[in-house]
Amino acid sequence: MTDTSIPSADQSLDEETVPAAVLDEADEADEADEADEAEETEAEGAREKKAPAESELFRQSEIAADYVEGLLDILDYDGDIDELVSGGRPVVEVVGGRLQNLVGQRGATLEALQELARLAVFRQTGSPSRLLLDVGGYRAARRKELAAVARNAVEKVKEYGEPVRLEPMSAFERKCVHDVVNAMSGVESESEGVEPSRRIVVRPVAD
Repeated sequence: MTDTSIPSADQSLDEETVPAAVLDEADEADEADEADEAEETEAEGAREKKAPAESELFRQSEIAADYVEGLLDILDYDGDIDELVSGGRPVVEVVGGRLQNLVGQRGATLEALQELARLAVFRQTGSPSRLLLDVGGYRAARRKELAAVARNAVEKVKEYGEPVRLEPMSAFERKCVHDVVNAMSGVESESEGVEPSRRIVVRPVAD
């Protein structure tokens, strides 16, 4: 696995290499996002047992915001940064012009930046983070697109009675689709495959 370097508030981009094991923990945090929807009842009970306090979550968002601000300074990008807690997880939102390069094609760059921010949090807290990073409102817009994709898949499943396999998606995108499908009757969704080709299958509920 390729090593990844993570600058903290007082480190440059090339000072230190992060162990691969830490990357694995960040990946597990993304998979937990998907499990929240695919196995909602069990995941909810687990979160209740070990859910961090809101003050701890807000501290995570502050750490990540400082990290992102440092990156923006290095890249000479201007943006307003907000840190908050939403839905039981830390959130950092970056708003401003000329930020599209931080999103990348289908959010690929944004996902990478989110992992870096999570690792910055891990460095200071010693715990994996479910931090959500958004730039320029990309995630909100993408949720709307994915909701339409999910509803279209559900319509096809109900019309033809056959499973529908969607294109490969990130953990964030899969969770958005699970949200919509799980709220509709007569259908269910599950993920199959491995990253980066992991995808959702929507199928009729067995009688």
